[in-house]
Amino acid sequence: MADTCKPGNSQFLAQQLEELTGLESRLTILGYLQRGGTPSAGDRLLATRLGTACADLIHKGVFGVMVAARGDGCEPVPLKDVVGKRRTVPLDHYWIESARSVHTCFGD
Repeated sequence: MADTCKPGNSQFLAQQLEELTGLESRLTILGYLQRGGTPSAGDRLLATRLGTACADLIHKGVFGVMVAARGDGCEPVPLKDVVGKRRTVPLDHYWIESARSVHTCFGD
């Protein structure tokens, strides 16, 4: 795999952006914001799985898609198939019950 997959590249990219633009650049790990807290091993594996799938699609010149984790693999889904559509989780779903049991706030 290319050198771009080495750990620490996000910080390196942030530093390069600062040097090129003359503007302060702050690195934010999106998973920390979305899921809260330090990432688990599962979080890291999912991020790696989705990220490498994205990189492979970019390398192949495939754009206008999002990457969906399906079973043991990933697949591109055209953005036109998902934009403007909403999939909700029922309030009595075990994911919601589990999140509430560890005091996750849903704003209600």
